[in-house]
Amino acid sequence: MDNPQFVWVDGKLVAWNDATIHITTLGTAGVSLVYEGIRAYWNADARKLFVLQLDEHLARFEQSIRLTRMRQTIPTAEIRAGILALVRANQCAQDTYIRPFAFVESTYYSGISNDQARLVINSMPNPLPVSGVRVVHACVSSWSRVTDNVMPPRVKASSNYLNSRYAMEEAKRNGYDIALLLNPSGKVAEAPGACLMIVRDGKIITPSVTSGILESITRETIIQLCREVLQIQVIERDVDRTELYIAQEAFLCGTGTEVTPIASVDRFTLGDGKIGALTQRIATLFQNLARGIDPRYPEWRTAV
Repeated sequence: MDNPQFVWVDGKLVAWNDATIHITTLGTAGVSLVYEGIRAYWNADARKLFVLQLDEHLARFEQSIRLTRMRQTIPTAEIRAGILALVRANQCAQDTYIRPFAFVESTYYSGISNDQARLVINSMPNPLPVSGVRVVHACVSSWSRVTDNVMPPRVKASSNYLNSRYAMEEAKRNGYDIALLLNPSGKVAEAPGACLMIVRDGKIITPSVTSGILESITRETIIQLCREVLQIQVIERDVDRTELYIAQEAFLCGTGTEVTPIASVDRFTLGDGKIGALTQRIATLFQNLARGIDPRYPEWRTAV
């Protein structure tokens, strides 16, 4: 895949090969780094690209910068304009993944001597098959989810994802596609990079935002769609491990995973091991809204 032509760096479009930092800042910058994953969806019939929930993602980005005590010197409105300018400059005409990063550039450990956040945005083509095509097999990880008093999960920080990497490596090594993490209280938290929803007796149950999850924008979007469009009850509460085994359906949701059905957990097959009817309805509705095929909730889509 060819690289895009431009990267947005501290308020300016910079040629891809010129968007660099010194190698000695790599480790220390990573300690402080927070970011967002934002997806733009291509509507082939309308020949338009729609960025999904752009303002909500940027609000979370600003929150992550604040909670890591970095100083944001470029206003969020300018970052928003920079994202749209970057996508236009890179002539994106397919599904695209957009990532704004904020980090402290320093050769000192963790950048304590400097709190000014450097801001970088990159965009990459990222076409995905329609959600729900592939089911995944999950396991409950032996690794626990990080907690608010250790590495706050509501901060979308690169450091937190080492926790996810441990869980995913274990899952893959043991023949699974994905891991599910429990919090230190033994309740279900989330998967690496995705939130979890299960279906029991026609209701959707999902761990609450105080269960050790990232405050997922896709999760909130799906909760709203279920309640307002599909007229499905959504319950946010603690979820026991064994509830995973007796669920009729389960799926992951997130910017990267979109809506991904889970076929089994710890070798317990859910339903018939295929995408469930309710999960399919949610996946289809989500795709149609994200691409502007379904015109409802226009405030969620920013046309490029």
